Amino acid sequence: MKKTIVILSLWLAVALTSQVCAQTTNAVLEDPVHQELRALRDGLVASMNKADIETSLTFLHTNCVITWHNAEVSRGHAGVRAYHNRVMSGPTKLVESFTCELKVDELTALYGGDTGVCFGSSKEQFKLTNGKTLSVDGRWSATLVKENGRWLVANLHASTNLFDNVLLRLAKNAAWWVGFVSLGMGALGGWIVGRKRRAAK
Repeated sequence: MKKTIVILSLWLAVALTSQVCAQTTNAVLEDPVHQELRALRDGLVASMNKADIETSLTFLHTNCVITWHNAEVSRGHAGVRAYHNRVMSGPTKLVESFTCELKVDELTALYGGDTGVCFGSSKEQFKLTNGKTLSVDGRWSATLVKENGRWLVANLHASTNLFDNVLLRLAKNAAWWVGFVSLGMGALGGWIVGRKRRAAK
């Protein structure tokens, strides 16, 4: 019995040591630049969730290209600011508030030390000015560049599933309601006409 306990203890010690060594090796092997990129992601998401466009722009390259969910493209800081003001803060704004969570599928692929490509998924919450709320599961990809010692977003593309998204579901639900209302109105009209005919006899 004691021998079995000793053997199990040794196996446990070996397993724990292997795990610690693997974690240490991964930490050593990971390029320190990935911590800089995580800081970029966290800073950009935090400013977006606060609707702080001016802080958000500090994470974007001055010549950035952003493709939004609606396939509209904004170029440079002026273009991104104009889009934000029109959609979220202007007199004809569509969105009352917006929050998002980003997940990265894998570590950023680095090219030449000053360029990176990353991609992942997003969960976004929109509260529209008409009171409706939308929950969008999206996908995104980004190209990052290092300029003057800072990582910046040069290109960002956001998308959602063309064949299964919240707007399609809303449209389908609306179509069902229209169908039910039309059926009810038709039945009511038929009943009224039938009753008038019986009364005329």
